[in-house]
Amino acid sequence: MSPRALDRIAAALERLAPPPVPTPDFGHASAYVWHPDPDRLEPVPAVDRVDLVQLIGIDRAKQTLLANTLQFARGHGANNALLWGARGMGKSSLVKAVHAEAVAHGLPLVLVEIARDDLSSVSRLLAILGAAAGHRFLLFADDLSFSHDDAQYKSLKAVLDGGISGRPGNVILYATSNRRHLMPRDMIENERATAIHPGEAVEEKVSLSDRFGLWLGFHPCDQDQFLAMIDGYCAAFGLLVDPAVLRAEAIEWQATRGGRSGRVAWQFFTDLAGRHGIAV
Repeated sequence: MSPRALDRIAAALERLAPPPVPTPDFGHASAYVWHPDPDRLEPVPAVDRVDLVQLIGIDRAKQTLLANTLQFARGHGANNALLWGARGMGKSSLVKAVHAEAVAHGLPLVLVEIARDDLSSVSRLLAILGAAAGHRFLLFADDLSFSHDDAQYKSLKAVLDGGISGRPGNVILYATSNRRHLMPRDMIENERATAIHPGEAVEEKVSLSDRFGLWLGFHPCDQDQFLAMIDGYCAAFGLLVDPAVLRAEAIEWQATRGGRSGRVAWQFFTDLAGRHGIAV
């Protein structure tokens, strides 16, 4: 083959190859969302979050995760964290709130969200984050769960522990899930019942959650906690309502929803604030 033909082939391959992903200037924003194909980090000008003090009824989880986050942001030892449990109890809100606290302390912590469906590209994301000197990154995977035929969890396992290259020292992972082991109980039980070596099959399924050094459980709130959440929102926004009326309306609201949670408390307060002409 002639040199000119080889040059044409090389030029064609260069055109087909994706260009290297530009490293963002992480000083322009404190939060980004990862999008693959093409790979890019899109800045988030304003993160949708609530203040840490407004998260009521999860005091132990708040203290533990905030301490872990500040340790990491200061360059000290810290664990990857799994926030699991009842829906609507502030798991995602807590992650975003502790990031805001770290930023308020003047620490160079950047929040990067990755969708569950994009976990197969996480190694490419880590290569970008690991090369960003002077910054530390909180990688956030929200509402994780995996089905029996889902191989995405294997990509995450290598990130947490076990890969050759390992996780960059300036990256920590926080994940939220309604499931303690990130997989349905019936899926794990099915493995136990049908596998040739039941113990090994179950170990494979639960080994992902074992790779999180910090587990924080979130449980349904009782009525007093539910009402305290609403009182906290009223105080934060300066909304004055007769306590008896507020209690009666709040109890009626949660009855129509069939349950209590931080999310239901916020939805009630949003309705209440709207009726009183207050923007939230």
